[in-house]
Amino acid sequence: MSIATTPRRKPVFLKIFLTGLVAGTLDAIAAIIWSHKVPPAVIFQYIASGVFGKAAFQSGSDMVLWGLTFHYLIATGFTTVFYFAYPLFYRIFRNKYIIACAYGIVTWFFMNLVVVPLSKIGPAPFKHLAPILIGMGILIICIGLPVALVADRNRTK
Repeated sequence: MSIATTPRRKPVFLKIFLTGLVAGTLDAIAAIIWSHKVPPAVIFQYIASGVFGKAAFQSGSDMVLWGLTFHYLIATGFTTVFYFAYPLFYRIFRNKYIIACAYGIVTWFFMNLVVVPLSKIGPAPFKHLAPILIGMGILIICIGLPVALVADRNRTK
């Protein structure tokens, strides 16, 4: 086989990084659509407020950029963990779509029961089931599905 016909494979961390960008972008778009009455800048200021507290809402574009940065770091972090955990999930579930659902649900629980309560946002009461299910659905589609599809494709190579 000549060098010209040898297929080039992307390094695993590049695949993870690109999948994290896709997942983060899908999740950001979903948040903007779902919170259509809230300006996108406020959504990212809210994310930044997890670190900077209420000061995130009194600042301008710098807090929006911090919020975007934190958002993509979190999305890429979940992507990395789930990508490497895929073989374990696959041994249990044997179906990439069920694994995507599991990833989305795990992501929702971790964000809402660990990350947000430990941030400067603090814990929030869960009053209604509909927003919880919508949030889980968004994370299943935006985080779970891209990661499961990429990880499964690489599992079969």
